[in-house]
This record gives sequence, C-alpha cells and structure tokens, in this order.
Amino acid sequence: MIQQQVRPWSVLDDRVLDVMGQLQREDFVPDAYRGLAYADIEIPIGEGSCMLPPKLVGHLLQSVNVAPGDKALEIGTGTGYVTTCLSKLGARVISVEIDPALAAAAHARLSALKVKQVDVQEADGLAGRIPGGPYNVIAITGSMPTEDSLSLFQDQLAIGGRLFCILGTEPVMQCLRITRESASVLRRDALIETSVPPLRNVVEPETFEL
Repeated sequence: MIQQQVRPWSVLDDRVLDVMGQLQREDFVPDAYRGLAYADIEIPIGEGSCMLPPKLVGHLLQSVNVAPGDKALEIGTGTGYVTTCLSKLGARVISVEIDPALAAAAHARLSALKVKQVDVQEADGLAGRIPGGPYNVIAITGSMPTEDSLSLFQDQLAIGGRLFCILGTEPVMQCLRITRESASVLRRDALIETSVPPLRNVVEPETFEL
C-alpha cells in the first residue's frame, strides 16, 4: 500500500508513511470489505459515509504536519482510522461523529486497540464550535460543496494551525490546506483533486431551474 499507492502520490513524509505502514488497516474496515482493506478505493462504512482511500489519508496527514502534543480536531470519525493515525503522530484528538452507530463503534474499536489521547464524541461538527480549541490541527474527512461552513472551522484554528478540507462538488473536488499565519491572515495551499461524500447537514449549493 505504501510503496504502490501512497508514496507515488507525493506523500513523502517518513513519519506519516511509518504510521500508515505500522497500522493494520483491516482492523478499521467493516467485515464485508476486509479483503479490500488495502485497495485504492473508498470503502463504504454505512449511512452514506466511506473510509478514505490510503493516498488521500496520506495527503491529509502530511498536510497537517502533526507535532507531538498538538491539539487536533477531526470532523467525521468514521471507523477511527484517521483518528488513530493522528494519535500515533502525537496529537491529542477530539473526534466528532454525527452518526450514533459509527461513533459508538469507533469508540469501542479504539478502546479495544488501546489508542491513547483520543476522545470520540457524538455530535454534529457543523452545529457550532467544538469545546477544547483553539486547535493546532483540524482534519475534515467529508467534503463541503461550498465555503459557507468553512469560517466555522477556520475560527477554531490556533495561530500556526493547519486545516485540511475538501471543497467542491462531483466529479472534481479540491483538497486544501489552510494555515492560520496570524490572527487575521490565512494561507491556502491547493493539494490534490478528489471526490468524496459530503458531510451530513452541510450547506448545499443553490440550484437553478429553468
């Protein structure tokens, strides 16, 4: 997976590659898809959500550049794979999952795997600020069709904090890293193009009918 899928997509951070290489990805995949745990595809996990493909996880982790002790906020826990990667890189993670069944399963899975420094919360990350900020790292694992909700997350970034998000609509969306350089300055860096399901309850773009 690392040599054939992640590294060729310009994920070259050795810490990220080591963490992804050490984790047993099948521990986070629904039983019906365990045979595809290392495939370069989105894996359905229920309720319209999916497990991101390895190369996209690699770009996410590389872009937020976790330092030991960072406070991280993850929007969309899913099965807890990205959550665990953030923790293994040294972050103290608050991970928010809107779906009760996914949140409960992720909590049980991470407890069984003895993943440290992680707090999984059942909540809608789009409903308002998540207590515990400001955050050094924010990772949003679902897409946002518009920028209407982006300011909510940018406002929770600490100075020097890095935010990973996916903006746009099918068939092509843009992965972005947003860095808070000062109280009033945010820098944007475009990463790769992709397409993933939107966050639940996200603001949908207006459509026009003729």
